[in-house]
Amino acid sequence: MKITGYRSIHTVHNWGHPIGDVNGSIESGVTEVPILIVETDEGLEGIGLGGHNGIERVFPAVEGEDPRAVTALYDRMLGRVFKSGHAGEVFGAIGVLDMALWDLKAKMAGEPLWRTLGARDRFVPGYASCLDGPVPEADLPALWGEWADRGFHAVKVKGGADMDADLRRLHLAEEVFGGGKGGNGGGKAEIFFDVNESWSSVQAVRRIKRIEREIDLAWIEEPARRWDADGLRHVREHVTTPVASGENLTGLEQFKPLIDAKAVDVVQTGSCWGITHALRVANYAFANHLPYSPVGYNANPVAAAAASMPNHMIIEIQALTPPIGITSDQTIEDGGIVLGDEPGLGYSVDEQAIAEERRAGTWTIAAGPHVRPANAGFRI
Repeated sequence: MKITGYRSIHTVHNWGHPIGDVNGSIESGVTEVPILIVETDEGLEGIGLGGHNGIERVFPAVEGEDPRAVTALYDRMLGRVFKSGHAGEVFGAIGVLDMALWDLKAKMAGEPLWRTLGARDRFVPGYASCLDGPVPEADLPALWGEWADRGFHAVKVKGGADMDADLRRLHLAEEVFGGGKGGNGGGKAEIFFDVNESWSSVQAVRRIKRIEREIDLAWIEEPARRWDADGLRHVREHVTTPVASGENLTGLEQFKPLIDAKAVDVVQTGSCWGITHALRVANYAFANHLPYSPVGYNANPVAAAAASMPNHMIIEIQALTPPIGITSDQTIEDGGIVLGDEPGLGYSVDEQAIAEERRAGTWTIAAGPHVRPANAGFRI
């Protein structure tokens, strides 16, 4: 089998509520979801989800190749852009193409990807993460309650700008996820707090210590800039809450300084960066006795990789339903993801339904969560 071409389409995900974080929000709750479909000479197709601008730069590295050589092809794509660099959106293109190749490899083997990767258990423990920054406090119990009803006792809360409001939301999360529904019948809630790089390391220490007087956080996520090994280590050394980071780092070489400097307690990768990236980073974390936790994306494309990693702790799940026109062979129940038996990633794409969808997404608007405010890290 040879890779012959690709096509790129876009659908949307309707969250049903405003989404965002301390950096900005999308009030419509509708976001675009790019889909990459890789074609072969035998008619089998591989699916990857996520932004892939720059795909034309890296696709020649895999064109005409056998998709089973996926890890070698991953390095071939990196080599294709080594002079100009592979960070940013090009890393997204590499990652989404990598997803599609793994999808093909498992389909060729006639088995689900979690089996191809050597996982023993189809269940992947997860935590609820609704990108709930702009959701009014009064609406959170109903939103979170849907997750608690499915057995979740762990939740990620967005915040970072208003300490009083953050504490109220954190206490509310404790009530909803520890109050009888979450955690398979009740018990202690596990609360993750994500401030999306909005603090300096000094601000982080001050604010985390304030939170620690009232809340036993499971971790603090991105309390300083993603590449700031000294700053993140400073936070680790001055608080008792574990530090998690890594979702926005692109490439194993960007993780090495943080892990070697003992700057993080929990290593994260962004799901949109692909399967091979997730496996390599998780393995380096494992070699350094650190747990691994992938950050979520539509339809959970790295869940199969997470299932195969011995140091996987918990996966972020951002939505209970897939994007429009995408069917996923997963169920979300008992506080996690149950992976199915469909070959590959378990996705099918209804291109007709997607073509009939008239809504447009707004991930990249200037007021949205993908644009860093000028005063981030410099607030009083």
